[in-house]
Amino acid sequence: MNMHLNSPWRLQPLGRRLWKGAAALGLSMLLWGCAGERAPESSFVLLDGTTVTSKQLQGKVSLVNFWATSCTSCVAEMPELITTYQKFKDRGYETVAVAMSYDPPSYVVNFAQTRQLPFKVAIDNTGVVARDWGDVKLTPTTFLVNKRGVIVKRFVGTPDFAELHQLIDKLLREI
Repeated sequence: MNMHLNSPWRLQPLGRRLWKGAAALGLSMLLWGCAGERAPESSFVLLDGTTVTSKQLQGKVSLVNFWATSCTSCVAEMPELITTYQKFKDRGYETVAVAMSYDPPSYVVNFAQTRQLPFKVAIDNTGVVARDWGDVKLTPTTFLVNKRGVIVKRFVGTPDFAELHQLIDKLLREI
């Protein structure tokens, strides 16, 4: 078989094809992975020093949002997270905003106080919580968990809040 080197039909080395396939699979898992898996057993250390566990969140529809004060998308989506929390909190909905380990605690406390965040805010000082939730590195990354503790959806980047509200409403109606 004699193919010209510039031909679009030339064969790529096997390693490159495998790497590209693995990268595509990894990206799709990053974006869509975790749905249908149980939420990890985690302890969230809240700003007031108390702890809430993922097990304590069972029985509620929960949103776990990984964010940072230095993340412009995270800061921009906070008003929508507040609106979402206010809309559903009386129906058994909870939000836990988990600040990343690299975020200075004083920045997180200041942000939460000045924005009057009405939901639980945790600081992941050691990075263990982010690792437990699929080694979260990109912010914002948000997980929606049903009443049984199963991850229903993972959002990397800002969620479509209209879609998110519909999904939360549906999950809250489930028994």
